[in-house]
This record gives sequence, structure tokens and C-alpha cells, in this order.
Amino acid sequence: MTLDEALELIAELPDFPEPGVVFRDLTPLFGDPKAFSTVIDALAEAVGDVDQLAAVEARGFVLAAAVAYAKGVGVTLVRKAGKLPSVGGSVDYELEYGTATLELPADAVRPGARVAIIDDILATGGTVAATQSLLAEAGAEVRSVAIVLELAALGGRERLGDAPLHVLKTV
Repeated sequence: MTLDEALELIAELPDFPEPGVVFRDLTPLFGDPKAFSTVIDALAEAVGDVDQLAAVEARGFVLAAAVAYAKGVGVTLVRKAGKLPSVGGSVDYELEYGTATLELPADAVRPGARVAIIDDILATGGTVAATQSLLAEAGAEVRSVAIVLELAALGGRERLGDAPLHVLKTV
């Protein structure tokens, strides 16, 4: 299966979670073994030489776990507020339609670690920028950001700074 064929499985659901928003659902891609492995291989190549991955809750967890396995590296799970027993860092950020808080587990990233961020969708860039901030505060070096789908009209890439951004599909 080609990467383009795999990415065509992403479903578009209009007016969710609110009127005027088109939700992009990766569930059909995750459920197809050939499509999923094609996307994981592409993300693994995109992240480059890193010591660790940082995954953003929740769909980023699915992607990053598979990429980490393929690359033989570990994963740090960046969580929504209130999910961790020991918090190493916290940051508030803006979403496409609201605000939220992300937390980094205590001692999850060693200073100087070369880290790539993995997530499913880049919209306004708030989630990835918040993750970059948490990792920088922990002393990590964000080497790259790998995203399955970018919603270009929302301008998220402008918030991400200098780390190389690898996007598999832009709409």
C-alpha cells in the first residue's frame, strides 16, 4: 500500500465537535494493518536519529508507541492535566476551540535527550508548541516533529519554531 492510499482512509466528519468544524478521524487508518504500517514506517523515517519520542495524548500515543518500537527507542507520554501521579512540568495552551493543560511526567526525559514529537493532527499548533515547551523546560532537545495530517488553513506550523516539521499529508 502506498502512503497516499493509506492517508486516503482518514475520514472527514462535518460539524463535529461543533458546527462548522470538520473532524478528521484516523480510526479507519488505524484499523487497516497495511495502512497503519505504511504510516508508521513513514513517521519512523521522518523523525530521524533520536533518543526518545514524545507522544501527545491520546492518538499520538498510538502512533508514537508503534514508531518507538520500529526505531528501538522509548516514549514519553505527554498527558492531559490530572492524569499523572508525579508531574515534572505543566503548561496551559489554546486549542482550535478551547484551552487545555498538558503535563510531562517527572523524570521522563533526561536533560540533553534528542526527542521527536509525534502527533496525529496539526491544527492551530497549540498542542505541539506546548509539548515543545515542556520538553525544553526538561532540558531536552526537540530534533523534529512528525505529524500525520496538517490543517494548513489554521496556521499551526507558524507556532512551532525551528524544529524540522515532517507532515505526511496537508489539507
